[in-house]
Amino acid sequence: MSDWGTTTVGRIALREVFAVQESGGDIRKLSVDGQEASTDLTRAQVMARHDSLLALEGTVVPVTFTNKPERNGYYTVESVAADLTEWPGGTTVKTDWKLSLTRLGTQGETDLQSRLTGARRANQYSLPGERWHAPPIGHYGYYTGSTNPTSMTRTGEDGPVLVYRAVPAGASPRWGCAATDYMKGRVRFLSAGTELTGCDHECSTTSWQLSNGLVNVVPSASASLDVQAYTGGAWRSKLWRVFSDTSTEVTSWDAVNLLHNEPEAAVVRFTKGLSPGRLHLDLTLRRGSRFVEGYLHRGTADTLTVRLAAMENNTAPASGEYVTASGNDAAGNRFIIGSASNFTPHASGGLSLAATTRLDFFLGAVAGGGSAVAGDAAGVLRDQYLGALPERIYGVRR
Repeated sequence: MSDWGTTTVGRIALREVFAVQESGGDIRKLSVDGQEASTDLTRAQVMARHDSLLALEGTVVPVTFTNKPERNGYYTVESVAADLTEWPGGTTVKTDWKLSLTRLGTQGETDLQSRLTGARRANQYSLPGERWHAPPIGHYGYYTGSTNPTSMTRTGEDGPVLVYRAVPAGASPRWGCAATDYMKGRVRFLSAGTELTGCDHECSTTSWQLSNGLVNVVPSASASLDVQAYTGGAWRSKLWRVFSDTSTEVTSWDAVNLLHNEPEAAVVRFTKGLSPGRLHLDLTLRRGSRFVEGYLHRGTADTLTVRLAAMENNTAPASGEYVTASGNDAAGNRFIIGSASNFTPHASGGLSLAATTRLDFFLGAVAGGGSAVAGDAAGVLRDQYLGALPERIYGVRR
């Protein structure tokens, strides 16, 4: 790739080809085609790129070129074609691909608009939640009309993430961003070490990763989930146990699949067979968030529990809503877990709900513990969970 250069389409890095085909007029078109093969990649990498390319159709993506930087910008993927060829014996597999793109413009002439839709999460505490938003690292010119939001910075593995708080109701923020910066601080889901685009993939049940640079969720050999927080320049781990009834801990998953997969947010579903029936765990992670959102669902009512693998002294506010450590851990942080539902706090640090088929929750870390900045305090994380909004990205001319 270093000899040829790289064409990056969204999160997919492809070998750059010498020629692209362009047409002018009111709508400027660009077509590019190439090949990815197991002569340079593994078979799994070729298959993942083939499926990821097919997932691009209809999306707005940043496109960048190593050797043709004048063509960098934002494009709508009008169509994708990819021919998969595999010779008997698996000696060679290749995908011959072609992308037809409509140019929206360079970063200097294009605004990106975040459509923040939906309402606050229904909750049993009559709390309004907080309307918040985190664009890519390196964005500029954040505009919400006549009322400006406040902001704070969270530092993650990818660098400083600017989070806007108290975004005005009804506003669809506009902002600029260089195409080369758009993917910084993104949410990513990896299966067997390969980052995936779109949802139509066979995902590993034992080797996966869900991360936004601030929160990193991976499987654990000794618990249900390992939820890590990036603080102080390193990942800090907390192990969590998920119970499908009063006493059965889920230690493995039968299937993993993606329900939603965008740089702004990803939703992953984990399925576990019961005797009989099944349990679903949906995990949602958003760009700029300090916590991962969870949703447990089973067909028949029972007690659902999510708690720490190793007990920590903890406390909850008088009104409920969340449980957090009563003192800092060795990294200077405090765990937090909460729900929009009335729950029973667990003595080990966690929550439980009896006679139910579903349990929503969020879990993460209060970065800085007792000295957390205002935007990372426990009550703020609860409000941001209750006020988190779905996001769709559109490219518009300035």
